[in-house]
Amino acid sequence: MTFNYDILIIGAGHAGCEAAAAAANLGAKTCLITMDMNKIAQMSCNPAVGGIAKGQIVREIDALGGYMGIVTDRASIQFRMLNRSKGPAMWSPRAQCDRVKFSILWREILENIPNLHMWQDCAVELIVEDGKAVGVYTQQGAEFRAHSVIITAGTFLNGLMHIGRVKIEGGRIAEPAAKGLTESIVKHGINMGRMKTGTPVRLDKRSIKTELLDIQHGDNDFHHFSYNNVTRNLEQKTCWACYTNPEVHETLRNGLDESPLYNGQIQSIGPRYCPSIETKIVTFPERDRHLLFLEPEGETTQEIYVNGFSSSLPMDIQLTALRKIPALKDAVAYRPGYAIEYDYFDPTQLRHTLESKVVENLFFAGQVNGTTGYEEAAGQGIIAGINAALKIQGREEFILHRDEAYIGVLIDDLVTKGVDEPYRMFTSRAEYRILLRSDNADIRLTERAYKIGLATKERYTRLLEKRKKIAELTEFIANFSVKAELINKGLEALGTTPLNRGCKLWAIIERPQITIESIAEYIAPLKSRLQKLGDDREEIVEATEIEIKYSGYILRERELAQKMQRLENIRIKGRFNYNTIESLSTEARQKLTSIQPETLAQASRIPGVSPSDINVLLVLAHK
Repeated sequence: MTFNYDILIIGAGHAGCEAAAAAANLGAKTCLITMDMNKIAQMSCNPAVGGIAKGQIVREIDALGGYMGIVTDRASIQFRMLNRSKGPAMWSPRAQCDRVKFSILWREILENIPNLHMWQDCAVELIVEDGKAVGVYTQQGAEFRAHSVIITAGTFLNGLMHIGRVKIEGGRIAEPAAKGLTESIVKHGINMGRMKTGTPVRLDKRSIKTELLDIQHGDNDFHHFSYNNVTRNLEQKTCWACYTNPEVHETLRNGLDESPLYNGQIQSIGPRYCPSIETKIVTFPERDRHLLFLEPEGETTQEIYVNGFSSSLPMDIQLTALRKIPALKDAVAYRPGYAIEYDYFDPTQLRHTLESKVVENLFFAGQVNGTTGYEEAAGQGIIAGINAALKIQGREEFILHRDEAYIGVLIDDLVTKGVDEPYRMFTSRAEYRILLRSDNADIRLTERAYKIGLATKERYTRLLEKRKKIAELTEFIANFSVKAELINKGLEALGTTPLNRGCKLWAIIERPQITIESIAEYIAPLKSRLQKLGDDREEIVEATEIEIKYSGYILRERELAQKMQRLENIRIKGRFNYNTIESLSTEARQKLTSIQPETLAQASRIPGVSPSDINVLLVLAHK
């Protein structure tokens, strides 16, 4: 049989789900092809969403009208705002989730989106005609035709798992690998490589002496992932922490000959920032302990995820080593940790829309682009889904820039710099992180999403109301005069210097010891205003306070971003034959020819292209 759609999405992981939802919600007739409809948005590794910089990406997805934040809030069994001891640019939400409920909730959402169909099958061959992707053939013998195809196959493309010397073909444990699709893509000129990731052993909580572990409680305040303030209805659970010790390390060290990472069995590169436990003890031989977190996999399950103990060692070595930790002396496992190798495609062959430069109407998103993490995958997925739909409709492409979103930083890094190891997002990768805070993702992005028809009217109305309340509170604080004799008692009580003379309330709020809520107890007009803010009072107050306390830094970053935007506006794609420009360095000529950057700003971010090379191009562009 032949099935006809506007857009096909291959793979129902976190990238595929967001891509399918975005495309369908923009009016494209969409089909999501997955090997197992009971594993939609499966949390293959850690059942948690968010973390450093990743939490900001999830809030951006939500601000754009995606669903990851909503599902996370509804499936959350512990929420924490990380890095609260640092400035707001570093605050990052993270939630432990119920793995099973997370998948069920995603399927429930997808099955009720108009224009979106699902098909349980495995795509085995990409159909390309006249340089354009037009469909796929599946394992069951079906032919799917479409205007665009989005590949979001995760770790399934020729996936190979390793547990010691045991090798098992599969995309994740107990699930088959996808065969043939990589080869059918590569033959059209798209470059591929192999990467590795891993996951740790899962333990039975009943076998763990939790009384010997350090308890890690969650937060119970107003913070959520979704700006829709989705209620967290599941029971909030405890996590625990402990450390490895020299005995653990000695057991692991004695087993390194059996490690696929060190006996030559695995050739591909793993994630630098989420290394296996065996990599940790080899890389940091001077350290006699490493931190582990024991995290529940669900609201009612006994299954525990051992965060920090990813391994591909034989199962007996993994368990013997873990049992050297007092709290895990009697540990019982559900299954061992394993490493998995899989195919990925060179992301420098993509445009910022995530469409291939080589095969038209073919998009890639997620781990197939060399990234690691659910959040990075989902961020790419929503952008690929948006642009595939907009292209069919003949509308302008949707691109997020580096000063607009972490998603913009992520995609620009991928298509400009490429990857030589699994890419993970960090706040340090963003030049404008004080602009890209987790509290203001809706202010940055929701209006843009509303204009293309993805964010709903309800979301946009909520944004306008939030903006209005922040503006009114900010204006009041900027203009309200404070008299020293009326406020000094309060200032002293809050541990800050009293005033010699009156000043504007803004100057008081700028002090690090003062918050809007704390000083409101001493200023009746401010307290009255706060009481009128309603249910979103805490959100409005936090956003206003950040804008006031960090106004100088925010202004400086906006000015820097505006300067860089001038280079973003100088388009150079197709204007130069770089090989003929002798004043460019040899490396610059090679890199510019290979990547073909769209703008001068993108060219400036390519490794090997120096500031002097950019000056040469700037002069030539003006000519």
